[in-house]
Amino acid sequence: MSGYILWTFYAFFMQSRQTDLENWATALSESVADALEEKDTQRVQTTVRRYGAPANITLRVFDAQGSLLATSNPQTDRQITNWLLIPGVSEALHGHSVQGMAKGVLSTDDRLYIVKPMTRNGQMLGILRISITLEQFQKQFVRVIWTILVALGITILLCTLVSERLARSLSKPIEVMRNFAIRVGRGQFDDKLVIRQSNELDQLATELNRMSERLKSLDNERRVFLANVSHELRTPVSNVQVTIDALERGAVDELELRDRFFQTIKEETKRLSGLIHDLLDLGRLEAGVTLLEIQAIPLESVISRAIRAMEVRMQAKNVTVEVDVADLRIMGDSERLLQAFLNLLDNAIKYSTPNARIFIAASGNKQQALISIRDQGSGIPETDLPRIFEQFYTTSRSSKNGVGLGLAIARRIIEAHGGSITASSKPGQGAVFTLSLPLES
Repeated sequence: MSGYILWTFYAFFMQSRQTDLENWATALSESVADALEEKDTQRVQTTVRRYGAPANITLRVFDAQGSLLATSNPQTDRQITNWLLIPGVSEALHGHSVQGMAKGVLSTDDRLYIVKPMTRNGQMLGILRISITLEQFQKQFVRVIWTILVALGITILLCTLVSERLARSLSKPIEVMRNFAIRVGRGQFDDKLVIRQSNELDQLATELNRMSERLKSLDNERRVFLANVSHELRTPVSNVQVTIDALERGAVDELELRDRFFQTIKEETKRLSGLIHDLLDLGRLEAGVTLLEIQAIPLESVISRAIRAMEVRMQAKNVTVEVDVADLRIMGDSERLLQAFLNLLDNAIKYSTPNARIFIAASGNKQQALISIRDQGSGIPETDLPRIFEQFYTTSRSSKNGVGLGLAIARRIIEAHGGSITASSKPGQGAVFTLSLPLES
């Protein structure tokens, strides 16, 4: 940019001086031509001395043969023997105007010059050559160059210092975030990232902290999940192992004891099989690899199938179901939705008191079907409500009645259909599970 400015300034000055020189030459050539036409050499010399200045402007007049008639610098010009070698003189004698830049006649300073032929009525009267020195301008221009270069150097130095400071201010928080990410990658989730800048880096730090908290929560869930799975798998396996050991030690010979032990093995194996099946279902649902056969199905038929499947359990506990389901068609996989309703009904039956009733209602709301399943059990403690859909989470009332996978599976099935499920409860008044599922378009 500095070079461009200097070059533009130099070109503008040279163009301006060249234009001025041309204007002076045109004006003086008219005046000198008048004097030459009248053969008044004295007037020519007077004009040349008046407008020439030895210090910076040199004015010369030649006749038609190239002989010097008048000059503003006679002391120097006496030393010149052949004026045809001076730039522009020979061309002007042939009728051409010439302008440009050349060294002085007997000096090394740069000068702008212009040579104009003077004619009247087609007759060559002579030529006029005017030149001006550039020495003063060049000295000033050198000072300007040094001023700009010094200013440029100071500017570059300041920009370097500012850029380095800015780079440090940007790189330091990035380095802090990099180290934080490395620690999180190693499993250290307790650190907090603090970036005291009101910009995108601060927002990024907030998101990284949120990510760390989420990873910590997932890591804790993973640890709890593994512990619960280990415990739930170990219990039936241990029971089967103990029973087999007892049979090997002679219990097989006692008919009643043998039958009871075989029944225990059967029950524990069934329990283990159900647990593994639930874990596989839950894993597939969470990984999103379960393929749903979505189609329009009557909601009432799915609920009726679930009720019929749980009929024996309800009769054993003397629990009845009241159904108030509108004629709705929902979009979903009938078998998966049946599994979700079975889990919810199983939960309602499990915690209903004898001779109680379960209420199932469904209605349409815009593009959603709203289904509620309400039991008359003891209710869910308020502290347990936010966590009842977590894997292996069991409330104090259910710690002996299951492993805590039924509601988790039901929630993931409903969410896989683009729906939602919530729970509410009041102590002593049972629990209400509310589902929403997409209606047929």
